[in-house]
Amino acid sequence: MSETPAYGPVLAPYACLPEQSRGRRFSEPETANRSVFQRDRDRVVHCRAFRRLMHKTQVFVTTEGDHYRTRLTHSLEVAQIARSICRSLGLNEDLAEALALAHDLGHTPFGHAGEEALDAVMRDRGGFDHNVQTLRILTELETRYAAFDGLNLTWESLEGVVKHNGPIIDGPAGCGVPQAIESYCKVQDLEVNTYPGAEAQVASLADDIAYHSHDIDDGLRAGLFTLADLTDAPLAGAAAREVLESFPDVEEDRLVQETVRRLIGRLVGDLTEETALRLAESGVGSADDVRWHGSPMVAFSPAVGEANRELKAWLFDNMYHHDRITEGRREAQLVVEVLFARFMDDPSRMPPEWTSRACERHDSGKARVVADYIAGMTDRFANDEYARMKVA
Repeated sequence: MSETPAYGPVLAPYACLPEQSRGRRFSEPETANRSVFQRDRDRVVHCRAFRRLMHKTQVFVTTEGDHYRTRLTHSLEVAQIARSICRSLGLNEDLAEALALAHDLGHTPFGHAGEEALDAVMRDRGGFDHNVQTLRILTELETRYAAFDGLNLTWESLEGVVKHNGPIIDGPAGCGVPQAIESYCKVQDLEVNTYPGAEAQVASLADDIAYHSHDIDDGLRAGLFTLADLTDAPLAGAAAREVLESFPDVEEDRLVQETVRRLIGRLVGDLTEETALRLAESGVGSADDVRWHGSPMVAFSPAVGEANRELKAWLFDNMYHHDRITEGRREAQLVVEVLFARFMDDPSRMPPEWTSRACERHDSGKARVVADYIAGMTDRFANDEYARMKVA
């Protein structure tokens, strides 16, 4: 195990060690009481894009109820799961937390419906992808600092965000590395052809665990399916059956929470066990060994991984494609399409700093500014702007 400074625990040799960070694009003096990855996490927490996640849709729009997940509460749940897994494996919790909190910064209002609409109107102008947008927010669009654009996070944090889903061989449309990532890599090479460090791999699968478990919770709460329906679902069905059999006289809300708790426990336990086995068998001795190993170090066991994919398919059929969700998606896409068309036609409808930026550019450049502005909106603000345009 590696010796680390007083601000952190002893870490495994294959962890991303703060004292071995490849640094920041713009040189800054570091502090004695926080590691570089703690500072990355804190910068994410204090940025505007993170605050806006509070009013951005996960699955249900925020007007449907106070207890449904938003992008912010989802990110907090991912961070908690990622930290727990990293602690068990001797990985860097602070880096994993920074990545978990940052991973959804690039999402549009209205969840995936908003992203699909924005990607459609940007199709001939470079498209739109929330992972790419997250990098642009972290390196360009945030303006907290006088000396540079973005948050100037460490190489390891930017690498983890960019390679959230693994090495980038093809972009979202199968057309190679996205232009924004390729351009950034010319000034700071994020080695997009390799796997990310173990902490980024943990954060990615913690994302899967969080959204499967809380989507089940939200779907049950919304009445899209029942606990009895869930007994037939892959993976979650076993937990639901156990709970129903063990607590026949307990109120449903407690049964739902118990089912979700058991599902999370099984996924986290399996992931931790499988990953520990892979790390031991591979003999990796550094974070770079993990990156260049050629296959993921962090994973579910084959059986649980397959069951988790089947659960995702079950949720698509029983939740994401539910009539109630589909109707909301259509409305959300219309809002984004109208906003984009109006701002392209008359950029002065945007705030002055956005207007001047858009007017300095032509077509695709102008469209990118408009897309950036819309992507940064909360659900509430987008709806208000749409209503204002309908009245005007």
